[in-house]
Amino acid sequence: MLHRLTLRVLPELNALVTESGERRRKRVVMFFAGLAAFGLYRISKAWIGLSEPFVLMGVSGGIAMFTALVAYRIGRRTSLFTAFHEDGLRRVAWLLGWVGFAYGVQLSLLVLALLQLFVRYDFLEHPDGPAMMAIIIACTSVARDAFEIGCVRRVEQQGEMVTTFPDGRGLRRWILSEQKAVIQWVVFAGGIGFVASLLLVFVGEGGRAPLAQATIMSLIAGSLGHVSFLAGASPSGDWVGGLKQKGWFQSLRFLIWPCWMFAITYYLVQVGLVTFLFRAEVVNGLILMSIAGVTSALMTAYGYYLGRQTLLEVQAREGVSASLQHCPFVMGILGKTRSSSLPIA
Repeated sequence: MLHRLTLRVLPELNALVTESGERRRKRVVMFFAGLAAFGLYRISKAWIGLSEPFVLMGVSGGIAMFTALVAYRIGRRTSLFTAFHEDGLRRVAWLLGWVGFAYGVQLSLLVLALLQLFVRYDFLEHPDGPAMMAIIIACTSVARDAFEIGCVRRVEQQGEMVTTFPDGRGLRRWILSEQKAVIQWVVFAGGIGFVASLLLVFVGEGGRAPLAQATIMSLIAGSLGHVSFLAGASPSGDWVGGLKQKGWFQSLRFLIWPCWMFAITYYLVQVGLVTFLFRAEVVNGLILMSIAGVTSALMTAYGYYLGRQTLLEVQAREGVSASLQHCPFVMGILGKTRSSSLPIA
């Protein structure tokens, strides 16, 4: 779900995809995607049945993959042939495989885990309702994100500089360029999550309960992600200074969303994976500690990376006049120069 975080956290991309005209078009795309998903759910239920988790994930991922392609084309405002020709096979494959299929499966697992833990509505006992919600919610969410990515690509193709395209390439380059920082943050956060979950397990049945673990560990993982974001956004790595500069109110808002909200999302996706695909009990201490460690490590790594990219946006725009920022030729040259000279992109 890194692309979703990137679209919402980085100011440049967030401003681009939340423009009022684009929001209206996006709502229409999501509405019709939801209708289509409901119709396909009814057909799939009648023809193949959706009571088995692997079948449900395959259907949901397949529908989401097709939805991603259509929504991307609408956001891109061009034909699929032109999009394939200009964007290349690698980017289209990423869109279909990750934003479409993999993201759709993740969202479906999230919905099933959410219903089981918070509503006591278990897919394994009553498959119809959860299956329908898993397919529709996954489809509409994928339509939203694919549309936004199409908008970003359209603007980029028109010549406007986009510092970070949300396809994960920047993350991979950052990992290679700052391996020591990555290892330090990931090991530190993963260790805290693992130990905190272990302490909860020692409390007793209440601490071992999946709902208690999900709530408490998501708060811890989200807080670690916030700290790492502030450290990444600071040239000196001073997260305390970044907290003071941002202000307590803005920091609290950012801590609640996206940090805590995405932390619980990552946690529940793993719970869904363990419960419905592996058919294991999440009350097992080792499983709980592993999920907590992975969630903390992911949130911290992504937080630090997005902080770095936020800093890069500021550096990329620094010293460039407003008139030059509207010149595609000049900004294209500057973008290529910076991307080749800066260690993080």
